[in-house]
Amino acid sequence: MPHAEWTSELEQWLREQAAAAGFDTAGIASVDTPDSRAHQVHAERFAAWVDAGRAGEMDYLKRRDEHGVLLRSDVQVAIPWARSVIVCALNYNAPGPLSIDPAPPDAGWIARYAWSGRPANPGNSESQQSEELLPTDYHDQLLARLRQIESALHDRLPCETRCYVDTGPIVERAIAATAGVGWIGKNTCVINQGLGSWLLLGVIVTSIPLAQSVEFPIAADRCGSCTRCIDACPTDALIAPHQMDASRCIAYLTIEKKGDIPEELRAPIGRHVFGCDICQDVCPWNRKARNRESKTRSAPAAPGEGMLPRPELINPALEWLAAMDAAEFKRLFKGSPLERTGPKRLRRNIAIAMGNSGEEKFIPQLNAWAETGDPVLAEAAAWAIKRIDDGDAETMISNDRQLNDNLTC
Repeated sequence: MPHAEWTSELEQWLREQAAAAGFDTAGIASVDTPDSRAHQVHAERFAAWVDAGRAGEMDYLKRRDEHGVLLRSDVQVAIPWARSVIVCALNYNAPGPLSIDPAPPDAGWIARYAWSGRPANPGNSESQQSEELLPTDYHDQLLARLRQIESALHDRLPCETRCYVDTGPIVERAIAATAGVGWIGKNTCVINQGLGSWLLLGVIVTSIPLAQSVEFPIAADRCGSCTRCIDACPTDALIAPHQMDASRCIAYLTIEKKGDIPEELRAPIGRHVFGCDICQDVCPWNRKARNRESKTRSAPAAPGEGMLPRPELINPALEWLAAMDAAEFKRLFKGSPLERTGPKRLRRNIAIAMGNSGEEKFIPQLNAWAETGDPVLAEAAAWAIKRIDDGDAETMISNDRQLNDNLTC
């Protein structure tokens, strides 16, 4: 078999395959050898981040091999034959408001990437407009597209490959930056100059090395002196430029965190019931991307039929979410990102959002939850009732509006 290498010609072919599969951009990164300086720096930084407790309860980030080396400290720790990584990015920005836009006080917020759905009858435009979209998960959507590229690659070259969407022993953001997909912004998201940071990443680990004569460009960091993401983070999870304490991030607290959410972080969570978009919503690069899209299209492009925004998940009514029984939750969220949180944790998040709303109409629901057999939900509901009774939420809402006005002017 001929020896395969990544050349400029092959890289261009890869980009065409990625576009055909529905991705917005793609790149290739060489895997650093264990004795390289770049590998050592990344491994040390990742280990220090984990040791500082900033991964919270996300134990999958802390897994080690038999020698005690963190699996995600380097691709070759878990995949010795890896020589390069293909990184594919899907822009999931979709028509709809931002989390920092004015919204009803009784509405919650679900992270933009989790709005995704698909029509029950693909290809039928009338059906798409009249029928409720079925839930989808970006993991499945991206993996199917990666498999398409992987199959084409095997038809062209002899190689080993493995596809991952958030499931492999890889720090995707770091690889994406090396692959030139974008730079890692001060909010720790990958930012592409043309697309912004609304990017879902999928990777294909390969045994194909880069040809010695080939060097693919790396995106320059264009955050400059801007600190809007850091200033806007309600929980101070962005502890410094390019550094996040994930255990304080609203996305972590509402999705990954089990049990009680620390009391000092509940008020800053605001109306978020699943994930958080604030640090992206205030980013000037995302505003530029949206403005550019609006000038070239009648509406932002939807990233494929499987990632269409479900209207009912945009600024959803907290009462509606709270009234769901297990069967309704399963119908609406099975096969979607919200399935990961589950109904118990979602109710905990809803109770906190209700407390932060300042709306007295939520008191009966919160009283019912305060008497439930679920101690976590009961405690969150009791906290929310006290917050509404004390009127603390009104002060927070007023301060948030002022902050948002300053950040979006």
